[in-house]
Amino acid sequence: MSTLINYAGQIVASSLLTIIAIQCHAVEVSGQVNLEQRQFFSHGAQGQDKGQTSVVIEPQLYWTLDERSDFTLTPFYRLDSIDEERSHIDVREALYLTYWDDYELRAGIGKVFWGVTESQHLVDVVNQTDAIESVDGEDKLGQPMLHLTSLTEYGTLDALVLPWFRERTFAGVDGRLRPTIPVSRSALYQSSRQEKHIDFALRYSKMIDDWDVGLSYFQGTNRDPYYRLVGGELKPYYALAKQAGLDVQGIMGDWLWKLESIYRDSEDHHVGLVSGFEYTLIGVMGSVWDLGLIGEYLYDSRGNNAQTIGQNDVFAGLRLAFNDVDSSEVLLGVTQDLDNRDVYNAKIEASSRLSNHLSWNVNAWLFENESPNDLLYFARRDDFIELSLEYYF
Repeated sequence: MSTLINYAGQIVASSLLTIIAIQCHAVEVSGQVNLEQRQFFSHGAQGQDKGQTSVVIEPQLYWTLDERSDFTLTPFYRLDSIDEERSHIDVREALYLTYWDDYELRAGIGKVFWGVTESQHLVDVVNQTDAIESVDGEDKLGQPMLHLTSLTEYGTLDALVLPWFRERTFAGVDGRLRPTIPVSRSALYQSSRQEKHIDFALRYSKMIDDWDVGLSYFQGTNRDPYYRLVGGELKPYYALAKQAGLDVQGIMGDWLWKLESIYRDSEDHHVGLVSGFEYTLIGVMGSVWDLGLIGEYLYDSRGNNAQTIGQNDVFAGLRLAFNDVDSSEVLLGVTQDLDNRDVYNAKIEASSRLSNHLSWNVNAWLFENESPNDLLYFARRDDFIELSLEYYF
């Protein structure tokens, strides 16, 4: 924790000094403060507490430097009641942006999202997962980068140089949603340069009629760690990797078709795929509500040796948009393992605004698992519901 705090503090201080030095013209301040309560249905498999309270502070400072450049700073801090590892600080963004002609250049710390599917994002390889933030891997750590984008009539090309690797976060000894043996903070690397290994990423995307097609390539330290038991400690092992990816999204009437597929050459070689659809029913039962029906298939050629879930699974979900002034939405989803009937997980996500500055979110997860050799067997007693009140300023 101290290393991360020192690292983040140095970045914030350096960013502020840089901004002061260039004497920017305009500053905008926004952000959010969250009060969150997770309530688990039972004590953890290792006796952890059922209740988990935390506070999140995430301000955003935006500077307009001139007509063609700006700077954004987004620090993040969470204070957790039971897990020292979940109490952490990060710089989500400290990014300088400038543009000219058909080019955009970003330098600093940023977040880049690639992907189109609902249940899993295989091609999203730039940022490291902040695994103590959420179950679905949607939250990411800030990534140091130099990012050049070329926007032309022939498509969009993104080229990234990633000079510093971020290790994945994991729950601590007293935390929930962790393996029987907590994941060690002492990581192993294939590269002798460890976190200083320079990574590269490319993505070309183009709209072809009603289809948005993306081709990507990544070479560097694998964001998904392998795990090795060393001297009684479960250590994450970060191997080098080469990954080619394809993402496709197409609109055909009320149908939205999606596909993500990768080939990754790392400690093992494998093909991964997520493909499916979302069909939207407009004005359900004569109301203003829209109902989306979601279906996806997840495949990993490694089978039960896969380091991630989704080796032979189906995801089915419902997305209900109330189309009201408070932007109320509900998502329900179930992922079923086709090899083991007793292995599935279910989630509920609901949100709405209470006022212009206040909103609420409810997230709930259910983990059903009676197969000891399954990757998520450790979470079989970690069913929980989480309520979050979010204040925006």
